Amino acid sequence: MGVKHVDNMYKVYEFIEEHNHPLHLLETTHMLASQRKVTEVQAYEIDLAEDVGLKQKSTFQLSSIHAGGRDGLGYTILDAKNYIRSKRQRSMVYGEIGSLMRYFQQQLSKNPSFYHANQMDLEEQITNVFCTDARMLIDYEYFGDVVSLDTTYCTNRAHRPLAIFSGFNHHRGTVIFVARHTRKKRPLTIFTDQDQAMAKALHEVMPEIFHGLCTWHLMQNGIKHLGNLMKDVSHFLTDFKRCMYGIDDETEFEESWRFLLEKYNVHENTWLQSTYNIKQKWAACYMKNAFTLGMRSTQLSESVNSDMKSCMTPDLDIMQFFKHFERVLEDKRYNELRCEFEARQKLPRLKLESSPMLRQLSEIYTPTVFHLFQMEFVLFAAAYIKYRNETQPLFEYVVGLIDKDGEWKCMM
Repeated sequence: MGVKHVDNMYKVYEFIEEHNHPLHLLETTHMLASQRKVTEVQAYEIDLAEDVGLKQKSTFQLSSIHAGGRDGLGYTILDAKNYIRSKRQRSMVYGEIGSLMRYFQQQLSKNPSFYHANQMDLEEQITNVFCTDARMLIDYEYFGDVVSLDTTYCTNRAHRPLAIFSGFNHHRGTVIFVARHTRKKRPLTIFTDQDQAMAKALHEVMPEIFHGLCTWHLMQNGIKHLGNLMKDVSHFLTDFKRCMYGIDDETEFEESWRFLLEKYNVHENTWLQSTYNIKQKWAACYMKNAFTLGMRSTQLSESVNSDMKSCMTPDLDIMQFFKHFERVLEDKRYNELRCEFEARQKLPRLKLESSPMLRQLSEIYTPTVFHLFQMEFVLFAAAYIKYRNETQPLFEYVVGLIDKDGEWKCMM
């Protein structure tokens, strides 16, 4: 068909009834551009799915089922991807830094206790960003005595490292607090990886705190430097773990360490030498006086690690990261709320029902903490003196446990 514009009118000057191209099948008409449009309601559903972390393919499949099939949906998965890409581009219209500052201002207007700061380099470019909300500050005041500083999340497209401050709450659940260490509240203990620059910075800024090393990172470094000793039927890793976890006496540790060096002929290994020089930071027998709450690693929870890595994927920009990060925070806080609910629904089981102490503490402690205390209380009840020497200026006692191997020496 030919059309021309004459006297403000369109006139058909040629019409050919035969088609010069094959017609589309009825099953494919929904793929025509003229038949495709993301409606306002559908756009809202796509936005909602993205906010809760659904993948685009899963969102499209769910919408297709809801519409009775893809042909009744009104758009293709490519249209959905284009919509999301355009939306992300609009959200970054002020640039990455401008959008980030705009996001911080929005958070500050919602909550005046929200705090953020940034560090700039010599070229006045932002190099580090720090932020925390009111709930994080409150959690830090309550649970910030022992802090894990994990800096292993560095897998995004722009190679932006992420540092997470976290710890345990009163249910022994993971709580995230990216809180400022002020003079009013400083941690007693911080666990980090084996980074020397971090150790130096902690010693200069907070020399009074105990700096512990993450045992998980220590083991990974051991595998990296001593992998040749862990092949076939070697028990090096088992012997190394025993030095790390299984020895309570310092003299016994020194003997076991010497035995490990001789057994595997690694006296000259520089990594083992440097690790031994900081044994106070990782060996259980040297950490008995440190306040750790049972923490030995920065890898507090596999779920936290998985959740954080999910919001550090290469295709996420800075604004998407913060949306995902808010969802991770909300999830952890809801878990704490669920623990509070269950604590009020269930009564702890007393192993010694006649014990006044267990009865009282079962009403005060959370179920998780009470379970840990009760285990130690039962061990205390099973302890007996195997040997005593009260003739010296220092009394010596050797304590054992009924039906348990091992013994413990006590000097008083």
